[in-house]
Formats: sequence, structure tokens, C-alpha cells
Amino acid sequence: MTTLADFTATTITGTEKDLADYAGSPVLVVNTASKCGFTPQYAGLQDLYARFHEKGLMVLGFPCDQFMHQEPGTESEIAEFCSVNFGVEFPMFAKIEVNGDGAHPLYQWLTGSHGDIPAGDIGWNFTKFLIGRDGTVLGRYASDVEPADIADDIEKAVAASS
Repeated sequence: MTTLADFTATTITGTEKDLADYAGSPVLVVNTASKCGFTPQYAGLQDLYARFHEKGLMVLGFPCDQFMHQEPGTESEIAEFCSVNFGVEFPMFAKIEVNGDGAHPLYQWLTGSHGDIPAGDIGWNFTKFLIGRDGTVLGRYASDVEPADIADDIEKAVAASS
């Protein structure tokens, strides 16, 4: 069975990261953009990270420029924007594609079939996936779902034993 631990991704600073490093932790994976109506969700994501990180939660941000060119910056510009404007402390990764032939393998997996969780292309920036301690997908949340609105699901994920 495929899990989060089967993937790697390039960090926003250009180093390759083995996502197996997050094995045993609940993880919230989010495709982000700096010039989107949902960009203020960075603050909510940072709040979730601050609230639940000591209980094991990791939030992983994946900038994507596939939706109306709403992430035009370079990796260094994106990192600075997130830090200065939202105090983002959670890991950010290099820009990727989340849909189509060029979709990152992680997103090919995330948008696939996971039981009762809807499959299919990412509809917009700030689509969120909650992954359990066992590396499997627990939930998918649309862009208009505020990070605070999934706190109960995250609470359950961090409470689950690994």
C-alpha cells in the first residue's frame, strides 16, 4: 500500500526531502499560492501548526502556479512572503504542479482513490489533505474550508496512536 512515506519532494530551499521523515506524524498537505483570495489561510495553517505541532502535526505547503498564475514568485520570494506576512514556520516546498501530466507524484497519489474520500483533480489553491500517522489519507478539504474548520479532525489524528 502506498503512503506518504513513499514520496520525496524538493524543499523551498532546494534540498531533496524524504517524506518518510514525517512517518508516524499526522500531516496536513496544502497546495498554496501567494496571490489568491484564499492566501490569508496561511495564517490559519500557521495557527494549526502552532497549536498541534507539539502533539506531532506537520503542515507541508506546496506552492503551485497552475491556477490563474496566482503563485508567480520564485522560491525565495515565496519563502519571504510567507515568513514576513504570515509568520509561517511549517515546512514549505518548491513550486510543483498538482494536476495534469506534470503533477508531482505526491499529488498523483493524493488525488487518487482513498476509500470514501473524493478523488479527482485539485480544484483550486489551498486544497487540504489530512494524512494519518500511518501515512494514509484521512480527509480532503476544499479551498473554501478554513483551516480552523478542520481542527476537530486534526485533534482526532494527533490523538490516534501511531
